Amino acid sequence: MKYREDTRLRSGQVYETDLTDDEWAIVGPLLPKSEGSGKAQQIELRRIVNAILYITRTGCQWRLLPKDFPKWQSVYYHFAKWRDDHTWERMNDDLAKMVRVKAGRDPNPSMLLVDSQSVKSTESTGTRAFDGGKRIKGTKRHFAVDTMGLIHGLYVTAANVDDRIGAEEMLSGLRGALPRLTKVLADGGYRGDYLESWIEQQLHAALEVVTVEKGQKTFIVQAWRWVVERTISWVNRNRRLSKDYEYLVGTAESFIFISMATLMLKRLVV
Repeated sequence: MKYREDTRLRSGQVYETDLTDDEWAIVGPLLPKSEGSGKAQQIELRRIVNAILYITRTGCQWRLLPKDFPKWQSVYYHFAKWRDDHTWERMNDDLAKMVRVKAGRDPNPSMLLVDSQSVKSTESTGTRAFDGGKRIKGTKRHFAVDTMGLIHGLYVTAANVDDRIGAEEMLSGLRGALPRLTKVLADGGYRGDYLESWIEQQLHAALEVVTVEKGQKTFIVQAWRWVVERTISWVNRNRRLSKDYEYLVGTAESFIFISMATLMLKRLVV
């Protein structure tokens, strides 16, 4: 029996997770220059990126990569190198600016929404603790997104780290990076004079805490709060991120940046 070609595959793809020619034209220039030159080197880098995207989406182990990708050792070498030199983070920032400009917005947002997600982890995870509120043993992902749901701040900690402490550490990396920032929107877990004062002094922005009204029994969608929740859902669609399998915090953060890069590339080539 012959199987019909998968109509979901686009130009230049073998797997659905592979970059198309148009997507690679955007990603290629964002990668550091590697040793060697010429067409063969560029093709190999594209196949390595495709392998990393495959792992992110499917959640497979490095050693179980399909054989039509480069050797897993080579794939992991490039992933780790780009993790350590913050290539994935810079790529996320560059793509976010491109998406915002294409949507007719300023490259830098004026408002951020912060939230956290506690995630179960395996016994091999390097950073692991118990979140008494969520009743989860694992790690906590701290997010800062704009009104389009694009990530501008990310920080992974043990699950028992207080949201306000995680937010301060995450937002401290944004000092001077977002000149238009005027407001940070958060839920009741971020209430407190210290964080409010810190955001005002360090980021020159105002913290606005959205809380549930006393006695409210029915669910009401809070203005803008759903945006960051949607971003968390986007991340969770990738099986590698459905739990925290990573020993290094940098690895966990890199896979989140990669998952967002996939989403943003699709927006850019539409």
